[in-house]
Amino acid sequence: MEQIIKTDYAQAVKAIKQAIVVCRYRAARQMNGEVLGLYYSIGKYISEQSRNAQWGTNAIQTISDQLQQELPGLKGFSGKNIRKMRQFYEEWCEVFEIHSAVPNEFNIVPQSTEIQPFTFYSAVTSEITNEDISAFLSVGFTHHYSILSKAKNINERWFYIRKCAQEFWGYRRLEQALRDDLYHTAGSMPNNFALTIPDDKQRTIAMQTFKEDNVLDFLHIEDPDFVDEHDVEQQIVNNVRKFMMSLGNDFAFMGNQYRLIVNNKERFIDLLFYHRWMRCLVAIELKNGEFQPEYAGKLNYYLSALDELVRLPEENPSVGILLCRNKDNAEVEFALRDISKPMGVATYRSVDELPETYKALPSAEELRKLL
Repeated sequence: MEQIIKTDYAQAVKAIKQAIVVCRYRAARQMNGEVLGLYYSIGKYISEQSRNAQWGTNAIQTISDQLQQELPGLKGFSGKNIRKMRQFYEEWCEVFEIHSAVPNEFNIVPQSTEIQPFTFYSAVTSEITNEDISAFLSVGFTHHYSILSKAKNINERWFYIRKCAQEFWGYRRLEQALRDDLYHTAGSMPNNFALTIPDDKQRTIAMQTFKEDNVLDFLHIEDPDFVDEHDVEQQIVNNVRKFMMSLGNDFAFMGNQYRLIVNNKERFIDLLFYHRWMRCLVAIELKNGEFQPEYAGKLNYYLSALDELVRLPEENPSVGILLCRNKDNAEVEFALRDISKPMGVATYRSVDELPETYKALPSAEELRKLL
């Protein structure tokens, strides 16, 4: 009886702890959204007042100094930061419309010298989804400014914003990704996504998600000249969490040797995943040698069957990845040119095949233990 009571207490503690964590996260996210709205509104006001040539050259710094005097201890409103707020507004004003964050029940027209409260609940373009706005609100102002400073293209900016939100990037991780130009270098494997994925958002995520060369640090291949596909598949299944982390966030594992019945005939897909942000099934076929053109036809068949028999009405068309040991990019391009289903071809290696210099480095697991 005492043991049962202790178990009940443990469950209660777990439930309350989870509720507290969720509440804190929501509160922090809401607060971050309020801060962004404040900075955007101030940026609009400063932009309108300072760009009309009526303010002097030192106006922003003077305003900052007076704010410090009237609100002692105020942080984040240096002249430099106020200029950042102005840039924040000017860079995003074509995307987000100004809407009052408080009800205007008396139809009072705000004066030009007033700062309107603002919330990011709507966008000018329908291409910006609620998920995008949610991601935008969860990213801190320091991250936003860094993205604005180093990513000039709107699609590139949304890419980094989504990455920060989905993968909880810290500032250093973001800075590293910007230095590495991750937007242009990630997901550069040969594919036909541009021709086969009509949805802009799904296509962009697909092109940025899958890497051309995949080093699987959990995979061990005794003889590189003879690779057993079934052994590789089993090692991936045994380490499916690590495999999904190597692919990126937001993958869910649906199963291996996923069974399809087509006209009373059984077909099996090596690995099947689901990607939340792309909202589609992802079929991965493992090959123990070099890419062959006929592989594309077989995967095209599997994707057709998935879309017909498994895909839900609200989901996007399935995506396929051929994971081979080697490939010739020119041959891959010809093979995918007239394929109707979205697919790409990537390669994989085991940690044993890395140069000795890299083998000396600690593994991801060892690094986590050290930290």
